[in-house]
Amino acid sequence: MNPALGLGALGVVLVATVAFGVYGLRLSRATSDFYVASREISPLWNASAIGGEYLSAASFLGIAGLVMAYGVDMLAYPVGYTAGYLVLLLMVAAPLRRSGAYTLPDFAEERLGSTAVRRVASVLVVVIAWLYLVPQLQGAGLTLETVTGLPRWVGAVVVAVVVVGVAAAGGMRSVTLVQGFQFWLKLTAIAVPAVFLVLAWRSAGAPALTGPDTPRFQHSTVVRIQDQVRFDVRSPVTVVVRGGLDGTAYGAAARPVRLVDGEHTAAAGASLTFPAGALVPHKEGLEPATGAEWASPLSGAGGRSHPLYAVYSILLATCLGTMGLPHVLVRFYTNPDGRAARRTTLLVLVLLSVFYLLPTIYGALGRVLAPQLLLTGQTDTAVLVLPQIADAGEGGRLLAALVTAGAFAAFVSTASGLTVSVAGVVSQDLLRGSKRGFRWASLLAGVPPLVMAMGTGGLPVADAIGLAFAVAASSFCPLLVLGIWWRGLTDLGALLGLVTGGGLAAFAVVLTSVRGPGRRARGGFRMERQENRAP
Repeated sequence: MNPALGLGALGVVLVATVAFGVYGLRLSRATSDFYVASREISPLWNASAIGGEYLSAASFLGIAGLVMAYGVDMLAYPVGYTAGYLVLLLMVAAPLRRSGAYTLPDFAEERLGSTAVRRVASVLVVVIAWLYLVPQLQGAGLTLETVTGLPRWVGAVVVAVVVVGVAAAGGMRSVTLVQGFQFWLKLTAIAVPAVFLVLAWRSAGAPALTGPDTPRFQHSTVVRIQDQVRFDVRSPVTVVVRGGLDGTAYGAAARPVRLVDGEHTAAAGASLTFPAGALVPHKEGLEPATGAEWASPLSGAGGRSHPLYAVYSILLATCLGTMGLPHVLVRFYTNPDGRAARRTTLLVLVLLSVFYLLPTIYGALGRVLAPQLLLTGQTDTAVLVLPQIADAGEGGRLLAALVTAGAFAAFVSTASGLTVSVAGVVSQDLLRGSKRGFRWASLLAGVPPLVMAMGTGGLPVADAIGLAFAVAASSFCPLLVLGIWWRGLTDLGALLGLVTGGGLAAFAVVLTSVRGPGRRARGGFRMERQENRAP
C-alpha cells in the first residue's frame, strides 16, 4: 500500500476524533457529563457508540485472521460476542440502569454496603481494561507498520495520546460522540471492500475455499520478509531467493534454491518467489487447518487437542464476559431510563449481527487470495492487505486506505471507552470524583497499557482480548447476576467470588501470556503478485 495513503487515512480518523472530542468538550460542563454524559444519550446513538467501542481489534482484524488460519471453529468468537448482548439484555441492562450508579464499583458498594467489595471491584476494572487495552495498542502498531513501514511503537503511541487527550478533555460526552461516528466508519470501511473482494473471487472462477491439503499459491508470488521468520515446508519446492535464507546470504542477485521438507529460516529483508501451484509453507507454530478440516466443526484445527472443550470455553468466556466488561456496562448508565437501556441493547444486537458477517468473508477469501499470510504468520493483517491483493491498481489502494481508516477507528473507539471506564473508577476512588481528578485519572489509565504494549510481543489479537473476557466472566458476571436477582448475596460471598474467580482467571492469563500459544505472528511482510513469470 502507498504509505502516503495509509498516513492520510490515519490523519482523517485522528482529525475526526479530535473534532468530535472538541465538540463534546463544549457540551461537557457538569461532572455528570464526564462520567455518564448526563444520562441524555438516545438509544440509537448509544447503540452506535457501544458498537464503536465493542468492535475492537479482535473484531476488525483478529476474527478474520483466526478464521483464515483455523476455520469455522473460530466463528465461536463472533457468536459469543453477539450472544453476550442477548444475555445482557435479559439479565442486566434495565436493572443496572435503574441502580443509578456511575461505575461498577459504585453498584457493588450500593448493593452490598461493603468498602472491601468496592476496592476489589475497582482493581478488577483496571485489570480487565488494561488487558483489553494492550492488544488495541499492539494492533494499532501492527496496522501502521503494515501500511507504512513505520516501527510498531509509533502506532501505539499515536493512538494512546489521542485517546487520553479526548477522554481527559470531554469525558463520556466526547467519547460517546467519537464512538458513535467511528462505528459507522468501521462498518463502511469493512463492508465496501468486502463487496469488491467477492467480485474478485468470482472473476477468478470462484476457486474452492478448501482442498485436499493446505492452500496453494494461485500465481507466481514474491513474499518480502521484513523481520526474520521461520517457516515449515510440507512439500519440496524451488524458489527464487534474494537476501538471506537458512544462514546463507544470496545477495541481491536472484538465485534458485530447492527447499526440502522441514523448517527453514528467512532473514529480514529477504524475498522469496514461489511458483504458481506450490503448497504454501506456514510459519513455525502456526499449524493452519488443512483441506476439509478448515470447514469441519470441532476438527481440532490449530493444534487444539480438545476441540469441543475449546469451542465451549470460547463461547462461555465471550458470552458471559460481555456482562462483566466495565467499558460496556458503563454505557447503560448514560441512558435516560431502563426502557431506553433495553432498546439500546436490542439495537446493539442488530448492529453487531450485521458487522460480524463481514470479517468471516475476509477470513474465508484470504485462503484463496492471500495464502502467503500463512507463511509469514501475519494472518491478523488479512483485512488490511486483501483489498490491494485483489486489485493492484489505484482502486485497490483506495480500498486499502479505507480499511486502514476503519482499523484505526476500531483501535481509537475501543481504547477511548476503556480509558474512560478506568478513569471513572480511579477518579472516584482516589481523586474525589472531580473533573480535574477525572482528567488526571485519564492519564493514569492510558500510560501503563502503552508501556506494556511496547514492551511485550503479545498474542494474536482475538486470543488476547479473549483473555480479558475470561477474567470478566469469572468475576463481574456472577456479581451482577447474583447482585441483581438474588437477595441472599452477602458482601463476604461477593468478595470471595471476586477474589477467587477473578484471581484464578488473572493467574491463568499471566500463565498463558508467559508461555505463549506458539503461533504468534511476528514476521512482517510485503507481497507482490507476479503473473506469467517463471521462478
